[in-house]
Amino acid sequence: MRKLEAARKELNYLQGLITRKDEMGGDESDNRYMTMEDGSLSMEREQLSQMASRQITFIDHLEKAVMRIENKTYGICRVTGKLIDKARLRAVPHATLSIEAKMGITK
Repeated sequence: MRKLEAARKELNYLQGLITRKDEMGGDESDNRYMTMEDGSLSMEREQLSQMASRQITFIDHLEKAVMRIENKTYGICRVTGKLIDKARLRAVPHATLSIEAKMGITK
């Protein structure tokens, strides 16, 4: 739950930065006057958008993990049906596959 709250705060922070960058960007309809600084702002905005997108995906995974906890299926591998190692769940709390299953999928 703490990771979920922290992830949501991080997303809000990133969205705030994106909004500020958008406000600084000004009118983008006339690209003839785009300067190096404008290009830099655009690149920063794109990077922030990518980070926010990854954060949204992470939050979605954590929310699904909370649902699995409520359904009493958390920590059970989707492929093997066996318990996922606790160390793996501590490292990746939204894991749905054991290491063995994950390695089998990537081969």
